[in-house]
Amino acid sequence: QVQLVESGGGLVQAGGSLRLSCAASGRRTFDTYAVGWFRQPPGKEREFVAAINWDSGSRVYADSVAGRFIIFRDFAKNMVSLQMNNLKPEDTAVYYCAADYATGSRSVPDFGSWGQGTQVTVSS
Repeated sequence: QVQLVESGGGLVQAGGSLRLSCAASGRRTFDTYAVGWFRQPPGKEREFVAAINWDSGSRVYADSVAGRFIIFRDFAKNMVSLQMNNLKPEDTAVYYCAADYATGSRSVPDFGSWGQGTQVTVSS
């Protein structure tokens, strides 16, 4: 497993942007891993947002964020970031970074390493 450290998040008005970042500690790189972002809205289950295969760079998105969010990798910083644009109040949630060996899965149980979570609040 890999230890994940998240940064970013906060309060923003609808239509605004935020960037979340996820760095690996205790492991040199995300080689052979997929890194994903999930979110848990208040009173709801954790859901998939986006994921990237560190080696190939291939990306997948939930339909609810496609076209607004971008997941990308930074080799120099050994970091995966999530750029969130045109935010909506329904994007309000605790966002979690997750990682595991790349399988193409979007399922919570298939990711073994998790960050501590960071709050994103979008006001209307």
